[in-house]
Amino acid sequence: MRVLSVKDLKMYYRTKMGYVKAVDGISFDLDEGESLGIVGESGCGKTSVSMTILRLLPDNAEFMGGHVFFNDGNGEVDLVTLPESEMRKYRWKGISMIFQAAMNSLNPVYRVGDQIVEALLNHYPNMSIDKAREKVAQLFRLVGLDPRRMDQYPHQYSGGMKQRAIIAMALACDPRIIIADEPTTALDVIVQDRILKEMKKIQKRLNMSMIYISHDIAVIAEVSDKIAVMYAGKFVEYADSVTIFKKPAHPYTYGLMHAFPSVVGEKTELATIPGEPPDLLNPPKGCRFAPRCPRATKECLEKEPPYEEIEPGHFIACFNPLKPGEVVTFDEE
Repeated sequence: MRVLSVKDLKMYYRTKMGYVKAVDGISFDLDEGESLGIVGESGCGKTSVSMTILRLLPDNAEFMGGHVFFNDGNGEVDLVTLPESEMRKYRWKGISMIFQAAMNSLNPVYRVGDQIVEALLNHYPNMSIDKAREKVAQLFRLVGLDPRRMDQYPHQYSGGMKQRAIIAMALACDPRIIIADEPTTALDVIVQDRILKEMKKIQKRLNMSMIYISHDIAVIAEVSDKIAVMYAGKFVEYADSVTIFKKPAHPYTYGLMHAFPSVVGEKTELATIPGEPPDLLNPPKGCRFAPRCPRATKECLEKEPPYEEIEPGHFIACFNPLKPGEVVTFDEE
């Protein structure tokens, strides 16, 4: 069953210089129990997508079009059109979020368990404190924390423990979807691997849908059923994770994949994509990746490539897609 359907979503930030086109026509579907990874460089709009879905935006953000259809089990509702009072009912209960550097967001003067209890009582005003504490204990066990640590303060937790506590908090209201924005940032690779495996195990056990956001395509590959590659406010490629890794069709996807070393196979030189993402106040006229792309033609510089399905479930926005096994060489500046 489909739980989320995002259609041509656009959200711009209003500035004195003009509009920053942070989310510029994003579309995707998410089914129950499915995981989607959104990957791309810093500043490409990944976090803005998640904030737009949840409508947790600053005052200078403006919806410019599109829809976010969420199915709570009783039918679809367009989150974009809801008044703020109604939207609050869907945050945390319907769609929950693990924010970037979330482990630093715990209040240092409150016990960790009390912070999760407070969230539960806000959403379930008829719940007793004893029931809420019992729920927190269950959540702690679920994420691999000893419930006896509920009454400890954040400074008594390690980084990995704080991250697990934040995951427990995100799960508190039994959401249908969790958005994890760089959920393992600042953790060492061993703890990161444990957290990711724990999240996948929880997702499977609870049959939740998840959206993972990261600049690390290796992390995305480990946890996602489908992958959306984002560049300069747009999706440039979208497919299941196996297709993305075996048959990347967009040069940017290829560059991201080959910018990370592999521990198997022959040693190869890592790709370095020259330049940097464009200024979203004044993005390039044609393909936004064209100024950095070694395959760019005159057409790429003048026309925006359509976002098309090149095979079932595989979408791409590129006039000169790669063929399976084709190599791209990026020239250094």
